[in-house]
Amino acid sequence: MTGHRPLRVAMVVGEESGDQLGARLMAALRRLSDRPIEFFGVGGDRMAVEGLVSLFPLHDIAVMGFGPVVKRLPLIQLRTAETAGAVIAGRPDVLVIVDSPDFTHRVARDVRAALPGLPVVDYVCPSVWAWRPSRARRMAAYIDHVLTLLPFEPAVLARLKGPEATYVGHPLIDRPELLTPAPGERPPIGGTEPPTLLVLPGSRSGEIDRMLALYGRVLDALSARGLAFRPVLPAVERLRERIERETAGWAARPRIVTGEAEKWAAFRTAHAALATSGTVTLELALAGVPSVIAYARDPLFRLVSEIARRIPGLVNITMFGLANIILGDKASPEFLDPDLAPERLADALAPLLADTLARAAQLAAFSRLRQMMALPDGRPAAETAAEVVLRLAGR
Repeated sequence: MTGHRPLRVAMVVGEESGDQLGARLMAALRRLSDRPIEFFGVGGDRMAVEGLVSLFPLHDIAVMGFGPVVKRLPLIQLRTAETAGAVIAGRPDVLVIVDSPDFTHRVARDVRAALPGLPVVDYVCPSVWAWRPSRARRMAAYIDHVLTLLPFEPAVLARLKGPEATYVGHPLIDRPELLTPAPGERPPIGGTEPPTLLVLPGSRSGEIDRMLALYGRVLDALSARGLAFRPVLPAVERLRERIERETAGWAARPRIVTGEAEKWAAFRTAHAALATSGTVTLELALAGVPSVIAYARDPLFRLVSEIARRIPGLVNITMFGLANIILGDKASPEFLDPDLAPERLADALAPLLADTLARAAQLAAFSRLRQMMALPDGRPAAETAAEVVLRLAGR
């Protein structure tokens, strides 16, 4: 490395999940590069550990929901301009944006206008396969390469005339020890112990508002049928007291666990799950936990989504569970408002608590899913991503 100038890499993320991906990518870039690397840009605590000094705190822009975004819009616009200006002034060898397209893509467009020759890599493909597919073609004007987490996304981008793309693997496939039960860790279904049922209402306050009471009624319906099961509810610490209070009157009161280690331990011992749509549905599938997926939209989102479905070409999916989308098959039953009657969810969930054909069918589908998501060379996802970044940066 002596005599080589450092490789300058601009990193821009917009939320916590991007911070995790960004930190893993930074570590992989250092391992694989034959030159020292200087990082600058926007990140969170994990990227700070890897040496990034963020231009501003990530919480300035990491907001969710229509109302909070509107309130924070002036600050977000200021931070967008500040970030683009810093990248332009820093003259990096490559710009890597991570997820959060409402923020990171605006930065990328501004940077491309000022530095048209700078390679721009987008880590995490926007959901152009689900809605607003026209975004893909527009992305090609300011993004050179997309690193995708889902195996079907490169083909979708090619069909939609988007940027070149490489499937680099989902971070979950790098951690099989988190999701794979040790021998004897998950008791056989139908044994002397009742099956463990994961209850996953979501990690945001709005999801708890809409899903928790419903899930209580589903568990009550299962209990009324004489079914024995042990409910476990993984929760984020900040919501624990609220969840404990609101589940106190359930007929089948769940054991509440917090923290990453407890969450993954619960996944490894579980036999079935009642889950709110999101990344957790993919986690469950990779852990081999048959599931029923549900989602209740907030009133504004429900109105907008119903209008969007009436516009030709705007919404392109008929499923919302992530594992189901990858499989191209509704392996896990899905329920969307207004079709959320507790008895109907209980009807779908009950067969998963016993040794049934419905349970076996989900497990077979999950085995196919793991094969679809595996990288052919078995390399870690972050290293596969880093190779693409280094190639575009000219090493």
